[in-house]
Amino acid sequence: MTRLDGRRSYDAPVVQLSRAVDPAEAEVVRLSPAGRRARLAATAVVLALLLAGTVWGTDAHFPFGPFKMYSTRAANDAPVVSTRVVGLTGDGREVRLSGGEVGLRRAEFEGQLPRLVEDPSLLVLLADTYAEHHPGGPQLVEVQVVLRRFELVDGQRTGAWADEVLVEQELEVGP
Repeated sequence: MTRLDGRRSYDAPVVQLSRAVDPAEAEVVRLSPAGRRARLAATAVVLALLLAGTVWGTDAHFPFGPFKMYSTRAANDAPVVSTRVVGLTGDGREVRLSGGEVGLRRAEFEGQLPRLVEDPSLLVLLADTYAEHHPGGPQLVEVQVVLRRFELVDGQRTGAWADEVLVEQELEVGP
C-alpha cells in the first residue's frame, strides 16, 4: 500500500521488539549423575527385553515379543484355518453363533479358545446368549467350535475344505 507521502508500507524500518528474558527459561536443569545412571539402566532393560522378545518371544509377550500375525508369512500351500461356532438343532441343522450373533467378535472369541477346550461347559453360555437374542429361534441341542481348513495350491483356493470339531458341548433340552 502506498501512503500519501509516497512511501510504501514495506519501506519502513523494521523495529525489533526486545523480548524480556524469562528467568525460568535461562535456568537449565541438569540431571544428577544418579538420575543419568537410572535412565541409562531403564533404557538398557527395555532394549534387552525387546531383543530377547524378538529372538525368543511369542504373541503372549507383546509388546516385547513379535506379533506373529504381522511378522511372519505362511507357506503358499498351507491351509487357511477359519474358526466358527455353530449350534445344532434337534434335526441336525446348523445355526451360526459366531460373527456377533452372541455379542462376541471373532478375535475376542478366538482368544478364549484355550479356555473353551479346557472347559467345554462354557459353550452353554453362548447357547444361552443366543436364546436371549433370538427368542423365536430354533432350540439348540449342541454347540460346537469348528475349525474349517481351506486348501490352497500356490496361494490360490482349490475349493476343497475340511471341518474339524475342536470342542463340543451337549445342551440340556427343556420340555
